[in-house]
Amino acid sequence: MSLKQTIQDDFKAALLSGDRFRGEVLNAIKSAVLYEEIASKKREAGLSDSEIENVIVREVKKRKESASIYLENNRKEAADQELKEAAIMEEYLPEKISEAELIKKIDDKIKELEVSDIKGMGKVIGALKSELGSAVDGKLLSDKVKEKLTN
Repeated sequence: MSLKQTIQDDFKAALLSGDRFRGEVLNAIKSAVLYEEIASKKREAGLSDSEIENVIVREVKKRKESASIYLENNRKEAADQELKEAAIMEEYLPEKISEAELIKKIDDKIKELEVSDIKGMGKVIGALKSELGSAVDGKLLSDKVKEKLTN
């Protein structure tokens, strides 16, 4: 079953069970996916699961950024709401790889691409991002690659 269909089925189940909050979050995902389909002119064909994952990653990032802004302005209730939404959205993303696994993959990729200095950082990040997709946080990946190449 496709990710889009899973989200649709879970949306229906949430509404039928009376879980209004979860239904609203899933509706927000559906809306973001629809917007992306229209923007990329793929309304008829639909987005692939990896494209939908990218949309969800973007939405989670928005929620987390909003939460941090709310916390800076002493609005804990609003921040909690945003974090709850992000947690529900993250259920539809692949499991993140551990930091230890990431470091091993970075080391392997650096050896494979024969990169020895910071100038090759983009190559390593690009290769790992295409390999791992949304299973790795871009900022963490960038920080770890930079750390490896500067030492």
